[in-house]
Amino acid sequence: MSDTQKKHSFQQTIRLFSKFFPYFRPYWKTMSLDLFCASLTTVCDLVLPMIVRYITSAGSENLASLTIQRVLLLGTMYLFLRVLDAAANYYMQSIGHVMGTRIETDMRRDMFAHLQELPNSYYDETKIGQIMSRITTDLFDITEFAHHMPEEFLITSIKIIVAFVVLCGMNVSLTVIIFVILPFMVYFSNKFSLRMRKSFKDSRHALGELNARVEDSLSGIRVVKSFANEELEKEKFAQDNHSYFRIKKGMYRNMAGFHSVTRLFDGLMYIAVVVIGAIYMIHGAITGPDFVAYLLYVQTLLTSIRRIVEFMEQFQRGITGIERFAEVMDEPVTIQDVEGARELRDVRGAIDFEHVSFHYSQEQGNVLSDINLHVSAGQSVALVGPSGGGKTTLCNLIPRFYEATGGNIYVDGQNIRDFTLHSLRNCIGMVQQDVYLFSGTVAENIRYGKPGATQEDVIKAAKLAGAHDFIMALENGYDTYVGEHGVKLSGGQKQRISIARVFLKNPPILILDEATSALDNESEHLVQQSLERLMKGRTTFTIAHRLTTIQNANVILVLTDEGIVEQGTHRQLMEKQGLYYSLYRMYATNPQQA
Repeated sequence: MSDTQKKHSFQQTIRLFSKFFPYFRPYWKTMSLDLFCASLTTVCDLVLPMIVRYITSAGSENLASLTIQRVLLLGTMYLFLRVLDAAANYYMQSIGHVMGTRIETDMRRDMFAHLQELPNSYYDETKIGQIMSRITTDLFDITEFAHHMPEEFLITSIKIIVAFVVLCGMNVSLTVIIFVILPFMVYFSNKFSLRMRKSFKDSRHALGELNARVEDSLSGIRVVKSFANEELEKEKFAQDNHSYFRIKKGMYRNMAGFHSVTRLFDGLMYIAVVVIGAIYMIHGAITGPDFVAYLLYVQTLLTSIRRIVEFMEQFQRGITGIERFAEVMDEPVTIQDVEGARELRDVRGAIDFEHVSFHYSQEQGNVLSDINLHVSAGQSVALVGPSGGGKTTLCNLIPRFYEATGGNIYVDGQNIRDFTLHSLRNCIGMVQQDVYLFSGTVAENIRYGKPGATQEDVIKAAKLAGAHDFIMALENGYDTYVGEHGVKLSGGQKQRISIARVFLKNPPILILDEATSALDNESEHLVQQSLERLMKGRTTFTIAHRLTTIQNANVILVLTDEGIVEQGTHRQLMEKQGLYYSLYRMYATNPQQA
């Protein structure tokens, strides 16, 4: 790794710590006591060599001074320190770990909240499996990292400093030799440590890809089976699974190199003390009792170094988790409330587009260009035209799922950017072609339109949506579990539940995005009746696939990649015999292909 890369890695680590340390703030009292307990646990390790030194020195120089009472006193003192050590260790292992879990929980809470704020464009480019990996697996190691990281560095620092001072007091030259070896150990360990960090990040990414593959395949399992493509899915999974295995294999090799290097230098330092110390003892440069104590202190020192070395694996796992956490948290919330945004209230529903343009990216060019449109309150507007003309995009700009890249949109004469997102979206109801039902009961899915609504309100909304009768025919009525994504219900039933959800919300503005295009004729008829009841008194945008369903719209807009090329009532557009006339004739001739 080049010096530039090392510098960048160091700067990146500092930046990650700056994002992570604020999570300690609510628990500073717990952390302070935890670090105090960590300090206490070092006392036993540091005191024992001094006790041994005293006993061996007294025994070799003046055995009469070493009385049973004095030995028992030393033993009692050390036993007391051990009890103190056990109590401190209990606190560290229990309360300390709970603190780490709280930090992990807080980080997961903040990540989920941030994900809720990110625009649709983020989800257009990001796999759900990758997001799931970041919010679950990547944060698993945070508990151990948050708890042990301050402890390990404090304990190791105390032991190294104390050991250095005491060892220098016994023999300076031997101590210098030991500490000269340490930088080499740190240098080679760091090389493998940086490789480990990259390996951990690669493995997390690969695991995210694996999760995405599983999520994609199992979510579409009915399509897989309908095309008899089980073997194809197995092959694709095997590729991702092998890729994950290959990356983890490299990760474990780097871990093995890391631990082997540290064990090698650990052995070199210990044998250096034994050999050189023995030579010094032969020449009288160090006494026997001091040499024994020296060996014990070196053992304490090497144990501390070994602990911090072993912790480095956990450290790199934790840093990797924080890094992937930071990558999500660094994603900008591009659509948010402006300063001083106010609540949108008493909405009539008049909507104006003023020179509105939009593009998903500069490279793709504009999807909408210079759109000008006035929709009066309570008016029904239908959007038709070839695929890719921007019909859904235009509607998605109203609730600010995407931000217009040019021009302005107004509700009741006021710019939608001046309102809070929550109040704006609360005034808009959407019924889409692809209905999403949450895992839960029928009542819970309807109540999603107005959390906290009474059962009577839920039933009333279901009746307005024409869903009450089929719901009551279900095994448990409104308490029937709908299954994952509502798999236990038909397309028409799911659509009427989604309409009931909007009835319960009771918004003044309505967007219908090809709400009946995926239904059979009987279901379409039932859903269309529900939609007509829902549309009464509301400003409605209908994206139409089946043109027979929008003949009664107040105005029909024909939208292409050139913008709004035609607009008027069904009769006016048919008389004009333009693009709408051609589309309608094509649909009337062969509705299955239109």
